[in-house]
Amino acid sequence: MSQVGDDLTQVLALLVDEPRDVMVSESDEDVAPRLDVRVSDGDLGKVIGRQGRTARALRCVLAARSTHGERPWELKILDN
Repeated sequence: MSQVGDDLTQVLALLVDEPRDVMVSESDEDVAPRLDVRVSDGDLGKVIGRQGRTARALRCVLAARSTHGERPWELKILDN
């Protein structure tokens, strides 16, 4: 896994109650690389946040991380 995926895993582990259930996988799409996130059912709301604010903030961090000439990362939060 890339450094971006490892960093996202660490951030998500701090947000949720069940850090062992955090799974981040990478897929390389034609448009942009994508990070797929899975957490336990009880922690899904914590990752999304009120009105999607936490998810939006995570996407902003990923966008800021890709300013060095990389393609921007997409974040997809998957429902179990």
